[in-house]
Amino acid sequence: MTTLSDDGASQIETVVVPRSSDLGGFEVRRALPSAQKRTVGPFVFLDHMGPVEFRAGSGIDVRPHPHIGLSTVTYLYEGSMVHRDGAGHTQTILPGEVNWMTAGRGIVHSERSSPESRQADQRLCGLQIWVGLPKQHEETDPGFVHYGLDAQPVVEGEGVRAQVVAGELFGKTSSVKTLSPLFYGDIQMRAGSTLVLPAEHEERAAYLATGSIEVDGQVFESGRLVVFAPGRPVQIRAVSDARYAVLGGEPLDGPRFLWWNFVSSSKDRIEQAKEDWQRDRFGQTVPGDETEFIPLPPPKA
Repeated sequence: MTTLSDDGASQIETVVVPRSSDLGGFEVRRALPSAQKRTVGPFVFLDHMGPVEFRAGSGIDVRPHPHIGLSTVTYLYEGSMVHRDGAGHTQTILPGEVNWMTAGRGIVHSERSSPESRQADQRLCGLQIWVGLPKQHEETDPGFVHYGLDAQPVVEGEGVRAQVVAGELFGKTSSVKTLSPLFYGDIQMRAGSTLVLPAEHEERAAYLATGSIEVDGQVFESGRLVVFAPGRPVQIRAVSDARYAVLGGEPLDGPRFLWWNFVSSSKDRIEQAKEDWQRDRFGQTVPGDETEFIPLPPPKA
């Protein structure tokens, strides 16, 4: 799908309609990877969690599971969850904060609602995104950093609020440390306002969480990943109040293979990770979450 600007050049490369899947007992919409687009810059995976209503006594329960070759980026719009990992980190994440976990050669983690949040009804909504690691960092030591709101600069004006989650955007640079050139922003716009996304990065996209936006005369509703053509600024107009993520950057240094929770430039490395998890060779348990785990999925028929 493409649209044309006044000079006839396409501003939109493709539009992805996410597929739905189950994550820990609630539905998520998966925009990356897709048949239309595998990656945007170094971003290899994008899940839109919720919005979901949990009744008192229930919540999110993503049991311990492994990762290699990527960084997970968790960013909430509503609600809270507790991250625990095999490197000994425990962290509650709240809306607007950033959990940045680098798996490298391998890490195990879980994500659950806290006992306190389960005492009342709660809503949960947010994005979980994976960043593929450059080849030189694929086997780096695993690590985890939590960033509060003070790490992310904000640009505001004329009905637009842009929080620079990671990288550089609109002349501001986030304090979130990354291993590759990228940008990630949380954009909120009032109906009728406009924003120009600069062309300084080769690959760019917007994932619309709520509301509707217009690009080149075409209107997009929530739950769409709009991938922009390279090389030219893109003007975005809010048809209604809208919130969306903009993300992108330089492409990865070669193709990546993705299977379950594993990302690598090598198919053999993914096969090794499968066997390591199946044979309990990751060498990690998650403190405070030692009794459960997600088993390796069976081979597809």
